[in-house]
Amino acid sequence: MPLPPLNDRMITGEQSYATIDQSISSMIIDQKRHTRPWWIMFCFGIMGTGLLGVAITWLVYQGVGIWGNNVPTAWAFDIVNFVWWIGIGHAGTLISAVLLLLRQPWRNSINRFSEAMTIFAVMCAGMFPLLHTGRPWVAIYWLFPYPNIMGLWPQFRSPLMWDVFAVSTYFTVSLLFWYMGLVPDFATLRDQSKNRYTRVLLAVACLGWRGSNQHWHRYEQAYLILAGLSTPLVLSVHSIVSFDFASSIVPGWNVTVFPPYFVAGAVFAGFAMVLTFAIPIRKLYKLEDLITDRHIDWMAKITLATGLIVSYGYTLEMFYAWYSGNPHEWDMTYLRRLTGPYSWAYWSLIICNVVAPQAFWIPWCRRNLVVVMIVCQFVSMGMWLERFVIIPMSLTANYLPSANRMYYPTVWDFAMFAGTIGFFITLMFLFIRFMPVINIFEVKDLLYKMLGHHDTQVSEAPVEMPEPAVGRSF
Repeated sequence: MPLPPLNDRMITGEQSYATIDQSISSMIIDQKRHTRPWWIMFCFGIMGTGLLGVAITWLVYQGVGIWGNNVPTAWAFDIVNFVWWIGIGHAGTLISAVLLLLRQPWRNSINRFSEAMTIFAVMCAGMFPLLHTGRPWVAIYWLFPYPNIMGLWPQFRSPLMWDVFAVSTYFTVSLLFWYMGLVPDFATLRDQSKNRYTRVLLAVACLGWRGSNQHWHRYEQAYLILAGLSTPLVLSVHSIVSFDFASSIVPGWNVTVFPPYFVAGAVFAGFAMVLTFAIPIRKLYKLEDLITDRHIDWMAKITLATGLIVSYGYTLEMFYAWYSGNPHEWDMTYLRRLTGPYSWAYWSLIICNVVAPQAFWIPWCRRNLVVVMIVCQFVSMGMWLERFVIIPMSLTANYLPSANRMYYPTVWDFAMFAGTIGFFITLMFLFIRFMPVINIFEVKDLLYKMLGHHDTQVSEAPVEMPEPAVGRSF
């Protein structure tokens, strides 16, 4: 049985400015909308955050020796998790900045929580290299151009130094971009709130926003400048992270495909995580008219496209190992990845990152939310396994066979990782509770354009939007 044509509208149902305000603002103002599932997930996140606190406390007390890191595998779970979390944040920047500059209307309902994901993911990522130094209160300032009496400066030729500047810039610009988009929505909530203290707090947060022409003019200028600054970060941040590996001579790392390969993998993992949160949120808060099937379809297509690029990267890695004629490269590929004690990880990532996303070629799979959720979980797992295969697995085999040593993670490695997941969930659900999860004013602007009212004021009464012609997009 053929599927009915997918609705091309980015907003469905009977919508007006008032109904959009009610759908989004009530998630913050009306406490009854936060039902049992929200409390279950929030408590789950709090428990994970507590586990993170225990793991960090014991790590600081005992030292990095509680992890499974060894010689030669000095980079292990900590750097795997760092790269994985940084990658998750890439979809937020792409949806927010790049699609804004390209004037893509399907970004409007999903950009807000994808931006929040970017900030929270970078916060989780930053913990690992900081704690990897062993004594962060002693070593942290060496990562910055901080003068000292010994006349020693950081090694600016090291990609590890580039990481510090790239990630800190990425976090700062993403935070400013996120907050800038929230300013008009804070003003909307200020005007709707009936609690005096909440109104004062929101009035401070919206920076005295009145919605005047001057305010909108300055807002659009600042928003476009931040979008222009954010766009190069989509390519630069994970490219610089990839240089940590590609600029070395470790077998399995020194390949030129790493920068585009890492960027595509980051967007791949990021969109999978956006879908993982978008699908339950739209169901839990009845936002199907604002986060439509068309949004899910577009994100699934981008996940498929970036997954194909990642699959091509896997093929190139195999080709380089064979064509280079380097016995160490081939031993790493054949004896460590395709066969050997870690082969389970490599073949698992192939199933997760190459095989599972192929379901998105089928329109029915892109429109079946259960299938989309399952594929996204495979992708998230597969991208973590990819980082495990690249980082600790490559380090177990050196140019000196006598230096080879297996790597085994400890319970504290898993505890730290699970704790950051709980911390991320806690921040996301606090964001859902206290901030507008969908961009109110951009959705209103999209509704205005969809109704074709370019010179007249949109009525506050609900208006049933006509069915568009097949293939038409707004």
